[in-house]
Amino acid sequence: MPHDSSPQLLELVEPLANRDGFIRTSLAEVYLVASRRPVPRTPLIYEPSLIVIAQGQKVGYLGDRTIHYNPGQYLVQSLPLPFECETQATPDAPLLGIAVRFDPSTLSELVHETTEEFTNHEETAPLPMASVAMTEGMHEAMVRLMRAIVDPMDARVMGRGRVREVIYEALKGGQGPALRALVQNRGQYSRIVRVLQQMHAEYSREYTVEELAALANMSTSAFHQHFKEITRTSPVQYLKRFRLIKARQLMTRNQLNVNQAASAVGYLSVPQFSRDYKRYFTVSPGQHRRGLQSRQPESR
Repeated sequence: MPHDSSPQLLELVEPLANRDGFIRTSLAEVYLVASRRPVPRTPLIYEPSLIVIAQGQKVGYLGDRTIHYNPGQYLVQSLPLPFECETQATPDAPLLGIAVRFDPSTLSELVHETTEEFTNHEETAPLPMASVAMTEGMHEAMVRLMRAIVDPMDARVMGRGRVREVIYEALKGGQGPALRALVQNRGQYSRIVRVLQQMHAEYSREYTVEELAALANMSTSAFHQHFKEITRTSPVQYLKRFRLIKARQLMTRNQLNVNQAASAVGYLSVPQFSRDYKRYFTVSPGQHRRGLQSRQPESR
């Protein structure tokens, strides 16, 4: 049964969200999300995770799909797909939320423990990213998780159990089939997941569509069709976008220069990297690097 978000989550999150961005908590799998300004549509990647918005609004764009996740909903992303995201927030009404990353061992354990209950209930093809109506069970699990986070002893003793409870509620929800497909390794969706995991693990190398189709144990035409249904783009475009976002992360987080970032993600030509980067992000990698350097003194 859908559940409207109560002020409880906002009251628990607000005192801890003391800056913008993803904020670490005492639990490794849990981050707070905050933004005190609107953020225009921007390419990015989320790690496989569940995101609950306590205040504000986010809109995700995955190919031709538009995905709203606001209070009263939660987002489940089972694969780290490149997509675009827009944030609606103001200083007076900042976006505030909680992100829970899926621990593979916990997810696998819960899927195996609930196999019989869900085996005969998979009616629709899984989606790698979708918003789900907030249920009473998920809301209560998130409130218990946040209460554990604000108490150091509760976090230490009960924290992992609270995260496990949230993942269990996600398995019971509308995105349960996508999460179970990550573990059960059956069906067309799982075959594409296997290919994506290979591409993510070695994103700097070149792949042919024929090679990827063979990995999925599909014909080239069937692989291309199923890949596009899931990712909303072709294998070639998917890998290019994934590499460009990775390059942006390497320049931002690892302070690599443009040449180093281009090489790290598999580009042999720096001019080609710069052209692709500007086409995707609307600024050149050099402009991005200069912007980072100009902000460095302020962040110290």
